[in-house]
Amino acid sequence: MLIFAVIVYALAMTAANLSIAEFGPKVSPINAFLLIGLDLALRDWLQVRLKTREMAMLILASGGITYLLNPSAQMIAIASAIAFTGAAVVDWTVFTKVAGSWLKRANISNVAGAAVDSILFPTIAFGALMPHIVLMQFAAKVCGGYVWSLLLNHVSKANLHPKPEAP
Repeated sequence: MLIFAVIVYALAMTAANLSIAEFGPKVSPINAFLLIGLDLALRDWLQVRLKTREMAMLILASGGITYLLNPSAQMIAIASAIAFTGAAVVDWTVFTKVAGSWLKRANISNVAGAAVDSILFPTIAFGALMPHIVLMQFAAKVCGGYVWSLLLNHVSKANLHPKPEAP
């Protein structure tokens, strides 16, 4: 399950970067809900399973994959790596400080991470602060992160407590 989660994390981040490079900021809210929401929730899931160095390498490798697949997406890859790293640090800090269940900690930290990512990414990628894109991305990331965290929480509990096989 861990290797699968790492692959999905890297693929979602790469797909988000490449679609932004191809279609521009108008696709940001869709990406934010589907792909970045998934990455926010997966980051918290992976955070309790990977070392900090491994998570940082995963974030940077995903940006590198974006660049290798589409060199014209260089600024997107750079913006993504900076935004994801900044969001990851904030997310990690909040996740670590908040008490309670994984689900509660993940969603509170996702709000903080989504705020950082939503401001940094479009500003760096497109060279301007776009408040409407920032707000739409933020809302979509928080909602997407919530949906994905519910799914990850359910899957994790199912894997921890499998149902006994019938005789």
